Amino acid sequence: MAKRPPFDSTQLTRRAEELISAASNRYRITVQVANRAKRRRYEDFDNNDDHQMKPVMRAIFEMSDELTQPEIIGDI
Repeated sequence: MAKRPPFDSTQLTRRAEELISAASNRYRITVQVANRAKRRRYEDFDNNDDHQMKPVMRAIFEMSDELTQPEIIGDI
């Protein structure tokens, strides 16, 4: 029996499309997602946190949340 991921793949796709459509440059947003995922990967590796969601997926969810809810963005 296959394990069900802790997220909905249609929601992931929708959020990725929102990020791409809101960006002025598709390449740049892709690089930003990759850089955030890479940074989170090393942070998670150091913390030994539970790895239920891949870093790229987590980066997409975080960045789309920042896009739709700008009040959660700190001084980045």
